[in-house]
Amino acid sequence: MTGLMVCVVVLAAASAFGLLHKRRGGRLKVRARDNERRLGATELGAELGTRATLVQFSSAFCQPCRATRRTLADVTAMVAGVAHVELDAEEHLALVRELGIMKTPTVLVLDGRGRIVRRAAGQPRKADVIAALGEAV
Repeated sequence: MTGLMVCVVVLAAASAFGLLHKRRGGRLKVRARDNERRLGATELGAELGTRATLVQFSSAFCQPCRATRRTLADVTAMVAGVAHVELDAEEHLALVRELGIMKTPTVLVLDGRGRIVRRAAGQPRKADVIAALGEAV
């Protein structure tokens, strides 16, 4: 009977953790460490957008990265002056460490001057990206 109780408690804890993780993943947040941090064309290897830039850190075998790529491409097609830059996290390891990126996909929303406005670890929703662009522009 105690084995059954332990199993029930472990399953409940795992379920609660999974639900919390799913709910928090992909949210565009402001981090204090990103305050006044700027990224330029030399660091990204591509030109910034005139109004905003969406920077996506991906990896080769990341399934959510593909869906994120499509979402960000849709948003950049809808909003003029917004660029989408995708970086391979393995190839830009120094930048990944400097920015504290722990998982892929991670999306950074930059304003027109390259300042990090928001970030999302995980696959963001299109509506959230558009809302974050409203703050960046």
